[in-house]
Amino acid sequence: MTNPALTNKILAIALLASIALAGCSGGDTPAEHSAADRAEGHTSSSAGLPAGHIAAGEKLAQTKGKATGQSCFDCHGAEGNAPIDETYPKLAGQYYDYIAHSLQAYRDGDREHPLMSSQAKELTDQQIADLAAYFGSRKGSLQDLHGMHHD
Repeated sequence: MTNPALTNKILAIALLASIALAGCSGGDTPAEHSAADRAEGHTSSSAGLPAGHIAAGEKLAQTKGKATGQSCFDCHGAEGNAPIDETYPKLAGQYYDYIAHSLQAYRDGDREHPLMSSQAKELTDQQIADLAAYFGSRKGSLQDLHGMHHD
């Protein structure tokens, strides 16, 4: 019998790898960090982030951002479990790597969203690690689709 948690992690890694490869198709090179990003010490990989701190992430998630005047909770709901719009993702219980990579992509301009791009623009690697640690530690209502039957 297979381990569902291990299977989910493998599927998540495979998905991220396929997205990364798709972004490199057509002979394009992956986006580089600007000189300013490198000067700030930004990394493009969640593996290179400092250790995240749940308590710091919780405080940051409740802090109003300068760009939009909204906090993470304002759009994604308390603990990231109740988005105000059905198109906004639930963050509670999400994989650390997914949250960290998404925030890095918004910050660095590799991924665009009218609100998230400006919200993430000023985040440091430490803040991204803290937010990912916090939301990843929350009990979420995300469902594992593995094993579901399709009609």
